[in-house]
Amino acid sequence: MDVRTGVLGCGLRVGIADHAHRPGEGSRIVAVSDPDPARAAAAAQRYDGDVRVTHSLDELLDGELDAVFVVSPDHLHEEHAIRCLEAGIAVYLEKPLAITTEGCDRVLAAAERTGGKLYVGHNMRHMPVIRTMRDLITSGAIGEVKSVWCRHFVGHGGDYYFKDWHADRSKSTGLLLQKGAHDIDVLHWLAGGYSRRVNALGALTVYGEITDRNEHEVYKTGHDWAEYQQNWPPLSQTGLNPVVDVEDLNLVNLQLDNGVLASYQQCHYTPDYWRNYTVIGTEGRLENFGDGEGAVVKVWNRRHRGYAPEADRVVEVERASGGHGGADPRIVAEFLEFVSAGVPTVTSPIAAREAVATGCAATESLRNGGAPVEVAAPEAALLDYFEKSSRS
Repeated sequence: MDVRTGVLGCGLRVGIADHAHRPGEGSRIVAVSDPDPARAAAAAQRYDGDVRVTHSLDELLDGELDAVFVVSPDHLHEEHAIRCLEAGIAVYLEKPLAITTEGCDRVLAAAERTGGKLYVGHNMRHMPVIRTMRDLITSGAIGEVKSVWCRHFVGHGGDYYFKDWHADRSKSTGLLLQKGAHDIDVLHWLAGGYSRRVNALGALTVYGEITDRNEHEVYKTGHDWAEYQQNWPPLSQTGLNPVVDVEDLNLVNLQLDNGVLASYQQCHYTPDYWRNYTVIGTEGRLENFGDGEGAVVKVWNRRHRGYAPEADRVVEVERASGGHGGADPRIVAEFLEFVSAGVPTVTSPIAAREAVATGCAATESLRNGGAPVEVAAPEAALLDYFEKSSRS
């Protein structure tokens, strides 16, 4: 019998649910919901069969659902996830888990209280480049990890994040959380620990100077590469969100509970768009070159005099089809196995909460002159509840 699945929010990430529409093969999309009738109708057209179209969460919950993809804007994640969990529906919640640490804990507590199934969409744990680095680390290729660095070049930040609600801190907290939650989770995963102390610097260095703004907030529903090519250099951008009060340049230092030291750097106006990770261990280091098709991970674990471009080992990253290097279909398949058979997952609601808590603490630090901020751990009861559903 197919898992009857709904979609809540029909904006930019609605396509993730496409991988769950497999009528007769275990799951199907049976309902979609969005307050915008045009967006809801367009989403319903993505799926064959009888798809119920609704415009509120109340209407969506009136139908018989086994699971729901919550892909609404970030500031609604907390409310929407809790309502669905309380209705007895398994939840795929797009990252971030919430936009505050307290909000995350309320969602986790709702899952624990109801015995509900909660899955958070940190799809980068399924990206081939990340899995390659993780496998090398766990195989002992560089010894014991001591430091992890990430440079995040967000080349289209002005197009993706400064023309809609992402640019408004009341709806995102900030891009260090909203965009950085993925990378913070990966830093934690590669390092084998969670941040407990952070300090950060950040500023609105480019997009705050642009005065060409939309009169009203716009919800973006797709990417137009032809348009993006025209928006260079960054100061030539037009039509920004009415409110722009988040940072476009962020630098963070992190101290993890296992002694690993990490750093995360994020810039939203680089000419290229990719992530570069460096992991340093007691017996070498590794680094990815590219994070999509054609990417490789290089490993150095012999002594070298000066620059060694060829490395001691070069591992080609698997090529896979589907969004985010094949991560999107994999993460949806994992969610559906979790819903239908309780199979433990690589993703972790606790890890998702730790990524948000770290991003919130770092944002607090940068908005207070870089003062160090402690990151509080989740309650023991929540750790106990989610431990059984994660194999990370």
